[in-house]
Amino acid sequence: MPRWLPKAMVLALVLVGLFQLADWAFHQLIDLFVMLLVAFFLSLAMEPAVDRMAARGVRRGLGTFLVFIGLAVAVAGFLAALGTLLVDQVTQVAGRLPHLLDNLIGWINRTFHQHLSLDQLQHQVLTDSGTIEKYAQQAADNVWGVSSTVIGGLFQAFTVGLFTFYFTADGPRVRRTVCSLLPPDKQGEVLRAWEIALAKTGGYLYSRALLALVSTVAHWIMFQILGLPYAVALGVWVGVMSQFVPTIGTYIAGALPVLVALTVQPSDAIWVLAFVIVYQQIENYLLHPRITARTVDVHPAVAFGSVIAGAALLGAVGALIAIPAAATLQGFVGTYVRRYEVTTDPRIDRGVAWRERRRLAARRLRRMVGAPEVEDGPGRPGAGEPLPAPAQPSEPLPDPRHGEDGAGRPAEDRS
Repeated sequence: MPRWLPKAMVLALVLVGLFQLADWAFHQLIDLFVMLLVAFFLSLAMEPAVDRMAARGVRRGLGTFLVFIGLAVAVAGFLAALGTLLVDQVTQVAGRLPHLLDNLIGWINRTFHQHLSLDQLQHQVLTDSGTIEKYAQQAADNVWGVSSTVIGGLFQAFTVGLFTFYFTADGPRVRRTVCSLLPPDKQGEVLRAWEIALAKTGGYLYSRALLALVSTVAHWIMFQILGLPYAVALGVWVGVMSQFVPTIGTYIAGALPVLVALTVQPSDAIWVLAFVIVYQQIENYLLHPRITARTVDVHPAVAFGSVIAGAALLGAVGALIAIPAAATLQGFVGTYVRRYEVTTDPRIDRGVAWRERRRLAARRLRRMVGAPEVEDGPGRPGAGEPLPAPAQPSEPLPDPRHGEDGAGRPAEDRS
């Protein structure tokens, strides 16, 4: 046996053990890594506002705290409006439940030739103690599970908020610490990537907030005209969900006001659905391109693919941060990838070839009827015509750099 073989076997076993240990640790800490990633992107979105306040003399800690208070008030207002709407709708459904059950039992009796009644169903449910106990046990288990989920979600939200506060308040110190670990020639690249991420992430969230505000006002006006209850809450719901929930947010946002309209008057639901569809088209083709052109500038296909990839990697969190991450990557790559000018070729743009054929056909028609040649555009002669020769001045122009006039005489001898 060679002398190096036992040492190689031991080294291989140690490496395998270290790999398994690292894999186990990574899976145990993946939730922490996701929270750090979310906190980092939130700090990128908040840092421009904090930087503006810091430029006016406000301390970064106080500025970050004020931004957090503003976000907390906005989130609390949204949840309060949504909770009020939900409680009211549940109360209305509970009040109309006996009437709905009577209609349902009548439809079952007419369709399936049964003889059911509401009193019979109530007696069967109340006397069947096993069913009641089973539902009570399931409800208790669900309450415990929901409570655990709520407590875990609150703890994660607190952790994300704490890291976001530190990343935002100590943004310059964090960048200085990161750059201190790199050689000088790499520090500029890291800072450039950081600035691109700041611009893209902040621009994405601010543009989304502006679109959400416009959508809220537009839908609130429409719901107020139709006389829907809680028009403000429904407008806020549509504005926030359609802008901050990727891909499916528009459908979720439009479903709730349609259901509310159905409980008031079924014909109003059609008007609500039509307005949601029309406004979405106006937003997609008029508002969204103009607002996000200078902030994110991501093609819709790239945004859709990034959302799918983010959801596949990190679930809902990945879907939320996918678009600013894609915009940052696109901006960083665009800084270093060299682009070349593309020559005009009909194989690239079919419309160019069609316009050229149409122009040539119009020129042949003018020649056949003996019409004079006209220019194809402002300052552009037609194809095949020589460019007009520039007018020659009768005397050379004076050159002030040499102190001479047009005839070559010194400037002082012009008299």
